[in-house]
Amino acid sequence: MPLYKEQGVVLRAIKLGEADKIVTVMTQGSGKVRAVAKGVRKTTSRFGARLEPFTHVSLMVYRGRSSLDTISQAEIISPFRAVRDDLGLFAAGETMLEAVDKVAEEHERNVRLFLLLLTGLRALQARPADPAAVAESFLLSLLSLSGFHPSLSACAACGRPDPDLFASGQGGAVCRSCAEPDAGPVSREALGLLSELGAAGPGGAGAVMVDPYVRREARGLLFGFAEYHLERRMKSLPILARSLVP
Repeated sequence: MPLYKEQGVVLRAIKLGEADKIVTVMTQGSGKVRAVAKGVRKTTSRFGARLEPFTHVSLMVYRGRSSLDTISQAEIISPFRAVRDDLGLFAAGETMLEAVDKVAEEHERNVRLFLLLLTGLRALQARPADPAAVAESFLLSLLSLSGFHPSLSACAACGRPDPDLFASGQGGAVCRSCAEPDAGPVSREALGLLSELGAAGPGGAGAVMVDPYVRREARGLLFGFAEYHLERRMKSLPILARSLVP
């Protein structure tokens, strides 16, 4: 079994047997990797605490013959401790980890997605005024990387400016001539906020201030759009919604 070295961010870890864990890591060079960390739940483990979610690690990994590799060594590059210790930061970070876990393919290199995740976590580590806005901007960037960025300033179907309806299935904002029956009304302010969050990127989104009513509308649009196009329910989104700054 060939040995390879990688760096990555731990997305999740689940128990395996009495002492092991299956760790899912978004790596820079190998995409998403699922690997067994043997004995990490023992009190004598050399690297058990180094393989917790959010941790940026350097790894030595054996390529497995099955779907699971085996981690032989782990060293912390950055623990992102502030993200794990604060509820608002944790909720925002968990949204990032879950979204990446859902879109990344195993052993399929995606450097841009890895760097986006690292940028998002570093933005949270800086303790922004509005952590949820960082997560929302991250989702918009992730959708763009996946080819699903919502149309916000023009009709997704015909390109007509200033649309006033929104339909996730049609790609975002739509005009009344193109709207399908499930399209709903949307304010120019909510579309503008989503555009601003997308343009700011995770590093600048935490300072964006907005009317709470506009925020709630934009949040509903983004969450619904993300789940529709990722084709998965995201367990972290209700938690993120509860943590939002009013």
